[in-house]
Amino acid sequence: MSYPDRAAPRRPGTVLAAAALLLAMAVGAVAYAVANLAVGGGTVDRFRNAAAQRTGASGGDIDQVAGLLRGSTVLAAVIGVLAALLLAGLAFGLLAGRPAARTATWVVAGTGLLCGCCGLAVLVGQRAAPLRLGADDRITAELLGLVGDAYPSWWIPVNATVSVAQILGYLVVAALLTLPSSGAFLRRRTAPLRLSGYGATVSGAPNTGPTPWGPPPGLHQPSAPPAPSGGFPPPPEDRR
Repeated sequence: MSYPDRAAPRRPGTVLAAAALLLAMAVGAVAYAVANLAVGGGTVDRFRNAAAQRTGASGGDIDQVAGLLRGSTVLAAVIGVLAALLLAGLAFGLLAGRPAARTATWVVAGTGLLCGCCGLAVLVGQRAAPLRLGADDRITAELLGLVGDAYPSWWIPVNATVSVAQILGYLVVAALLTLPSSGAFLRRRTAPLRLSGYGATVSGAPNTGPTPWGPPPGLHQPSAPPAPSGGFPPPPEDRR
């Protein structure tokens, strides 16, 4: 029994580029999560000091906003790690040639584009039009206004850069997967395995040839001569 050579189809450059870009974005998401956690502790401390010195807020109000700031930092880090795992899984799915990976990548790209645009809009909106609350919420407005100042001076530009890079990355990945070479690779169908020689094909067709475990169809093995009465074996043939 012999098996024909079945070389794996060569991955086109568009699929390799899309997978590489997804892996790079996954690494960036992990780096962003680590940086967010590293910056979060100092940011909370700076916020507490500024709130105690520059506002007349009570300790309970300061603790409430500080807890919200700390919780948002941890949540952003968790989301970054989960996003990195998702992007890495999509990249390996594309390299393996799974058609479902391309569809899932388009869905994730659309969601990422939306989130990136929303994040960029929030950053621009905070700088262009600071949050303004009513007179009754003056203390809360003062505390929230100190949150942005508590971050390092380079943190806001880095966030804006990450948002822009996220938008461009998802656009490029989605465009690469729409090219004909990517579609031909991800829509391929594996041909049925055919066994050459003494056997059958594994393709659902009935076996009409000889098989290694029996004679060909229509050929019966000769039956042994019946034993004589009394149960004694027949005498040996004279070969002289």
